[in-house]
Amino acid sequence: MPEPILLRAEAGAVATLTLNRPEALNALSDALLAELKAALTALADDRRIRVVILKGAGKAFCAGHDLREMQAGRQAEDGGRAYFADLFARCAEVMLAIPRLPQPVIAEVHGIATAAGCQLVASCDMAVAAEGTRFGVNGVNIGLFCSTPMVALSRNIPRKAAFEMLTTGAFIDATRARELGLVNRVVPADHLTAETRALAETVAGKLGAAVRIGKRAFYEQAELPIARAYDHTAAVMVENMLWRDTAEGIQAFLEKRAPDWAG
Repeated sequence: MPEPILLRAEAGAVATLTLNRPEALNALSDALLAELKAALTALADDRRIRVVILKGAGKAFCAGHDLREMQAGRQAEDGGRAYFADLFARCAEVMLAIPRLPQPVIAEVHGIATAAGCQLVASCDMAVAAEGTRFGVNGVNIGLFCSTPMVALSRNIPRKAAFEMLTTGAFIDATRARELGLVNRVVPADHLTAETRALAETVAGKLGAAVRIGKRAFYEQAELPIARAYDHTAAVMVENMLWRDTAEGIQAFLEKRAPDWAG
């Protein structure tokens, strides 16, 4: 039996999803996109899991869309128009599912993250990269502008930097990715899993309900004018303040003891 193309593992309150097409540099095939969507849907309802790590097996994180499948789609009578429209819509559903997931998602990145693979990193809430990792939206090099990866990338890094990457097809290294804000941390390759896990455990140790309500508000306020953003987040904080566990957390802080959260 062939190995699953998406692996799920759990350790405590942290779930790890591993893209498992190493022979194809974890390219996002139709099947892998479907598996990712199903896994994210299941995680959204899993209250045991507080943080999700997304990583790739083998030499790379993700090399983007599966170009062989895309070329095969051209064989349809319409030249592939319907297939391509459906493909990019399905990919967008997966990318949007990540910020909409109640749990924070951390990308654990190594090797390369290119095109839709770079989009995947940009769609995650945080990212930890190994030294030597390269990032690119390099479709322009083969005549295909990375228009859909551009959406997430241009919301992560400054516009001029994004436009340069998109129009030149040039790669940036992990250090530059951190400088631009695409990743949070750059660590030695042999420390990548441990450092990503440590970050996940730190977040998982917080009050889960507070992180969930905060993540939702984080993305909601980002789309609002500043005055409306303050109104919205104030209402969120009022709701948060009225929770029993929040009252307990504040009292515990004042009394210099660990909180007794009901969860």
